Amino acid sequence: MNLSPRTKQSRTTRTAVALLCLAALTACGEQSAESSAAAPAAPAATSNFSENGVTVTLSVSDWHAPNGTLTAVFTPEEKGFHLYSTELPLTGIEGVGRPTAVAVTGALKAEGKLKAAADVRTISVPGVDAPVPVYPDGPVTTTLPIRADGNGDATVLLGYASCSTEQGCTIPVADRPVHLRITDEGPTFAAH
Repeated sequence: MNLSPRTKQSRTTRTAVALLCLAALTACGEQSAESSAAAPAAPAATSNFSENGVTVTLSVSDWHAPNGTLTAVFTPEEKGFHLYSTELPLTGIEGVGRPTAVAVTGALKAEGKLKAAADVRTISVPGVDAPVPVYPDGPVTTTLPIRADGNGDATVLLGYASCSTEQGCTIPVADRPVHLRITDEGPTFAAH
């Protein structure tokens, strides 16, 4: 079969482009493998528990010693339940509600303010004059920047309460401890 010079040139160009793409992909893969080998990322430390109608999942991510991010996901176990704002006073508003809280002690220090990835809305509670700040029904993810103050033991202290406008509230949880160990390899949660 005789191919025109133009068809031969087009086929040669396509082959060259395909080989260049393959070489580029191979080089990217080698670079990623080299980068991973040079700076292995510590696996994310995780822990969870359920108490008083809420499941809490904790994790430490973005760990670049001595800094990382502590994430706490608060998930009400029943539909229609909400959590209170992190900005709520410790004793609530006129005694109603308890703030969603995450604090660290021991070998970990907070490096900023606790942030929630949910918008605050207010509700009216019978018998309470002021509006009460809550998150929408369902899970709420909070993050806290942390810093290790050397190796050793650390504790995460959690607080929350969940309520439903139709079913009432669960018993609040205050200063619920979860223990971690900080080593040169990073943080690990104690077995529970």
